[in-house]
Amino acid sequence: MFSPGPRPDTVRTPDGTIMSVPEGWELLPPGDAGLTRRVKAAGTHWVVQEKKGRKMFSRGVWAPAATIARIRADLVAERSTDAYAKRQASSARRREKVQTEYVEDFYAAVVEFLDFDSRHAALAERLAKAVTQHATPVGSGTVARTQRIPVQQRAQAAVIAWMRHQTTAYDSMKIPREKGKRREVRRMLAARSNELLAQYRRGDPTSTHCPLLKALSSPPAV
Repeated sequence: MFSPGPRPDTVRTPDGTIMSVPEGWELLPPGDAGLTRRVKAAGTHWVVQEKKGRKMFSRGVWAPAATIARIRADLVAERSTDAYAKRQASSARRREKVQTEYVEDFYAAVVEFLDFDSRHAALAERLAKAVTQHATPVGSGTVARTQRIPVQQRAQAAVIAWMRHQTTAYDSMKIPREKGKRREVRRMLAARSNELLAQYRRGDPTSTHCPLLKALSSPPAV
């Protein structure tokens, strides 16, 4: 595994050594998972990744140019067949079905977590819909897409995250760059959000100044 080097034709090893790319190699950029997978399986290659913050991003795969060209040509021929088109259509329908079922399950989990008093049932549905629409799209990168925790925990985390951005001043806060400070602020805002949700679970009367009502009455940001 390598990271980008100081020049386009170099990479950096984990110990910081700069290496030149072998002659006759080219960089296959990320984007075509099938092509990348086959190039990796074909033989010697260098995977390049770059860490930004806590996330790791693929910068492509270095491999012999002849290998990449051959596999790309094979894939073009394979993907032009009717059989491939049918498989892709079938896969797309299957993914759509799975996504539809997950959105329904996630929405139900959000409503269950909210557990608003019956007099606020309509508001719970609006909030659940807003959170679900934001959190469930494929590739959104939200907590709703993780498989590491049960859907009930994902729903709870997604509601609190949505409220942090929509009902508090979090996005405009100037948080000191101190270790643990952002986590501390998030915990504080989560406590406020849970207090607000508790009012609707008890069936307390609504207020026109309620930040949740205001957020759900505002048009979604483009």
